[in-house]
Order: sequence, then structure tokens, then C-alpha cells
Amino acid sequence: MSRRIPLRKRLLVRLLIATVLIAVCSVAATAWLAVETTTRALREEQGQVLAEDMDVLARLSGYAATHSDWRGVEETVRALSARTGRRIALTTPERRTIADSAPPGTSLPPRAAATVDPLRTDTHTEHGAQRSGIDPRVVGPYRVTDEERARLDKLAQVRQKCFARNGYETDVVQTPSGRPVVTDHDGPVAAGHVPEECADGLLNTATPTEEKALADLSRRSRTCLDRHGLNTDERRFVAVDVTEPRLGSRYVMGKFGAGAANESMRAAESCLDAARRAQLDPYVAPVAELFLGGGDTTAVRFDMSPANKAKVVGAAGLVLAVTVAVTAVVATRLVRPLRALTEAAQQPPELHVRVPVTTRDETGILAVAFNELTERRERLEAQRKAMVSDIAHELRSPLTNIRGWLEVTRDGVVDPAPALLASLHEEALVLQRVIDDLQDLADADAGTLRLHREPVRADDLLHQVAAAHRVAADTARVALRTSADGSPWLDADPVRMRQALGNLVSNALRHTPADGTVTLAARRDGDFVVLDVTDTGTGIDPQDLPHVFDRFWRAEKSRSRRTGGSGLGLPIVRHLVAAHGGTVDAASEPGAGSVFTLRLPAAEAPD
Repeated sequence: MSRRIPLRKRLLVRLLIATVLIAVCSVAATAWLAVETTTRALREEQGQVLAEDMDVLARLSGYAATHSDWRGVEETVRALSARTGRRIALTTPERRTIADSAPPGTSLPPRAAATVDPLRTDTHTEHGAQRSGIDPRVVGPYRVTDEERARLDKLAQVRQKCFARNGYETDVVQTPSGRPVVTDHDGPVAAGHVPEECADGLLNTATPTEEKALADLSRRSRTCLDRHGLNTDERRFVAVDVTEPRLGSRYVMGKFGAGAANESMRAAESCLDAARRAQLDPYVAPVAELFLGGGDTTAVRFDMSPANKAKVVGAAGLVLAVTVAVTAVVATRLVRPLRALTEAAQQPPELHVRVPVTTRDETGILAVAFNELTERRERLEAQRKAMVSDIAHELRSPLTNIRGWLEVTRDGVVDPAPALLASLHEEALVLQRVIDDLQDLADADAGTLRLHREPVRADDLLHQVAAAHRVAADTARVALRTSADGSPWLDADPVRMRQALGNLVSNALRHTPADGTVTLAARRDGDFVVLDVTDTGTGIDPQDLPHVFDRFWRAEKSRSRRTGGSGLGLPIVRHLVAAHGGTVDAASEPGAGSVFTLRLPAAEAPD
């Protein structure tokens, strides 16, 4: 009676569930990936636009930092517009056009993208953020003369060589004012570590041009510093703060103490920034407004419209429906042969039911294997029945003869003559041989067949077997010969090997007519020794050749002992050879004879 499989455990249901989950996850992952990819692309595009905006602003701020007015900026604006593909316009704070890449009369965007003021900007970060908000490219009166630059370049080279002698690799960098700076960027020199040999102070000493500009800056900042109570008799504070803000900060903390340093430093920096802007203002272009076409840089977020959402949902539903339909068809075709296999396996064993092979995939292979298993089981069942019948037949004949003669002897019908006793003894020996053969096969099947392996000379083994069967061969008028290629040695149990070869020789003598020949040969073949038993007998029919090693098999169906043995000799040979790790094969041609070949592991000759 077949068991009903729960719905959740059916293969078809599990395949459908797995497919639906895979389809849903695939559709969801695809939709998420599409949204994220689009959003990321828009953000990258936005970032690229912002980078272009910052570059345009930096270029125009640089122009303003190095020119006292906007004359000639039109060429720069057109070049930037051509490179970015966007409209660029510069106007005064009152929206009077200074330069515009668009045709005249084109209206401006509703609001400016940025203000171009080199004295109040923190957008130029090429050399780091500027605390004062002044573009570092604004030089003004601090630009050194050619003579001063030449002298500073020589001092910089001397400083660089000094650093090299002390194991520092440095570069000479020109600042916008023309003053060279020796630095190793992020190394110890840039951090302020200067070897004592190189700290001569000559390169850092202000030139006459810089002294003049610093004196003017000190004069401009004096009123503001007095108002905050920061004026001193020293001018070093103002000068040092301009050339190196960190030193000025340490001066403020040293003069006023750590508690008041922060407030005093902010006041001093405010005075200095105002004085510097007033000092540099004549050297820079006036403040201008920058307008950029498409310059709206608000945050971008990709949101699908209801129509797009409906399309995604519809496509997902269609994909899901097609997936389920295809899976249902495929699963049904997959489950059908499995159900047939299940039904066939549940039938009674004696019916030997086979299933049709409808596919060539794994399920079809499984059906073929099931059919082969059924055929093998049917064949084994037939062999089992035949074996029982064969054993009964082999034991019945000698037992019947022994019983009959014993009964007539007991009844006094015949006398127990020596000939009668010899006949009974022969029948007892037949029984003993059958029982011994069955015991050997049982030991081989159970893996308990004992072997006493030792190095054995193959030619000696052949001579011993031939000597044991010489009388039988002479009686049958069959020539029994041996042949050996050298003296090969094999690793074997000599008793068991004489038994195996004896069975083959007995079989060959039984099927070889008078004046025939049985030859035993041995030769070495690599790691094996090959033993051949060749006869010139009647041979074996090709359709019977695969069954010669089956138990109780005889070519003669009459089962007469005059032409055949018990049918156990060749199966015993196969088991004995297999126990030695070898193989046995049979080849035959009807009317020409047979060859039985044994391949056994070779052994080295003992010293």
C-alpha cells in the first residue's frame, strides 16, 4: 500500500516554492539594482557638475587675484564655456554684464552660482584651506623683484644641499610671490624639523620688498590693534604672523597667557585680515557675480513615477507567471518518471516490474539503472533457484547409489565384495569433492579464504600440476606439456594455486579429444606473471563464454558426469585468483580449443 506524501514534502511543490522565491528575489534585486544604479549615476553626474563649478570658480578667482580689473576676461570665459559645455556669465553685484558666453540679450539665471572675490574666498584648496579667506594667488606688494628672486633661489639651493647632506630629500617650490620654499611635502622638514646646520635663517629673512609691504601692513593694522589693546613696542608680532601664522599664535599665548590667548588671537587675526584686504584690494579685480547655466546643485533622488512603478510591477508579475508555468511543466515531466519508479519499487519482488525510459536526463539514467537492477535481481533469483536444484542434483546421485547398494547388501541380495566397496568409496569421494568445493566458495564469498603467500617459481608450479595430472592425461591419450619463459616468480599460496591450475587442467583434459594437447605456459609481464592453460579441445560457443565462471554451469545441458564435472571448478578458480589480487580470462574458438589466462602479482626472486 503506497504512502501518501504530505503536500509540503512533494518534489513538485518544493520546486515551485523554490522557483517562486528565486523569481521574487531576482525581480526585487533587479529593481533595487536599477534604482540604485540610476541614483548613483545621477549623483556621480551631480558630483561631476559640482567639480566643474568649483574649477570654473577657481579659474576665475585666479584671474581676479592676478589682475586689477576684468579687462580681457572674455577669452577665459569663452574657453571655460567651450570646455564645460555650459553657459558662464560674470556680472557686477548690480548685474551689469562683465563677460558672458551666451549671445547678447540672453536672460541670466534667477540666482548667481557664486561670488568671485579673491579677498574673501575659501574655495581655492590647492595649497590647503586658507584661514584668512584670501586666495593665496593674491600677491600684491609682496611680489619679489627679479634680483631678489635670483638671490633667494641661490639660498634655496644652498638650503636644499644642506638638507641632502643630512639625509633629507627635498624639493624647491616657487610660491606665487616668487619666493622659493624648500620642502619635503608631508615629511619632517614640512613639519618644522630643520637640522641645526641648515637653520641659518637667511632664506626666511624678508627681502626689502617684503619688508616694505610688511611695514605698510603693520601701519594699517596699528589702529585696530590699539583699539583691542594689542599694540606693543615690537613689530615682530605683525610681521611674523603674516609669514607664519603658527608663530604669531604662540606669541599671543606667550604674551597674554593661555586663558586670554584664544580671544586675543581672534582679535589680532581680524585686524590683520582687514589690513591685508585693504592692502591687497588695489591689486585684484572688483567683486563679481558668477552665473552658470544649469548650475542648480540641489540633492538628487531618483523616485519612480506611478507609471514606472506599474511597469515594474507588471513586468515582475509577468516574469513570475512565466517562471511558475515553466517550472510546473518541467517539474511535472521530472516527477512523472519518479512516480513510476516509486510504483515499480513498491510492487512484489517476484513480478520484476520495469519502468519505461522516457527521458535522457538524470531521471532517465535512474530509470535505466532501476531496470538493470531489476534484471540483475531476476537473474540472481534464477541463479539461486538453479543453484539449489544443482546442489540437490549433485548430492542426489551419489547418495542414491550409496543408499541402494547398502540396502541390497543389508538384505543379503549381494555380498560386500571389494569391487562393491570400491564403488561406494568412489561415490563418497564424489560427495566429499562437492562439499569441499561448496565450502571453498562459501569461504571466498565470506572473505575468510585463508592464503599462505610466499614467493613461488612459476615453472616449478607448472611442473607440479602437470605431474599430478600426468596419469589422467595418459589415460585420455592427451599430451600434457609445460613451457616457461625464464624462471618468473609470483607471490602466491602454492597449495591454492595448484588447486586453481588443477581445476583448469582437469577441465581441459575432459574437453580435449584423444591425440590433443594441453599446454601450461608462464611468462613475466611487467609487475605480473601470466599463466596460460591452452587446449586443443572442442572449444566454447561464444554465447556460452560469458557464463563459464558461473556456478554449476555446464555447456552440456544433459548434466552428465561423463562429459562434465560439478560445475564449481571454474568459479573456484575465479575466486582463488581474485583472492591473490589477480584476474582470470577465457578465450575460445569452437572446434579450435580454449585458452584460460591468469594474471597474478609477480615477486622478486629470493636471495
